[in-house]
Amino acid sequence: MDFQILILLIRVVSQLFIWIVIASSLLSFFVSPYHPVREALDRIVSPFLDPIRRVVPLAGSMDFSPLVLILAIDFISRILIAILISLS
Repeated sequence: MDFQILILLIRVVSQLFIWIVIASSLLSFFVSPYHPVREALDRIVSPFLDPIRRVVPLAGSMDFSPLVLILAIDFISRILIAILISLS
């Protein structure tokens, strides 16, 4: 069975989500929390960041939970792709 389309879908979705996390993090420095774009991105990203924020402590005023989420997304997508490649 050919899993190339599924592998491509996993890559595209994971990269898109990583860019959404990056955009949300960057906008938090420059845009009001009540801006519609930031609210929309926060609604997408917050369900994934909140559990990480409970586990990873703040380092001063720096929040490393977006970095942890990006690494987790990359790790999970690589594992899924490796499994699909091994099945084909």
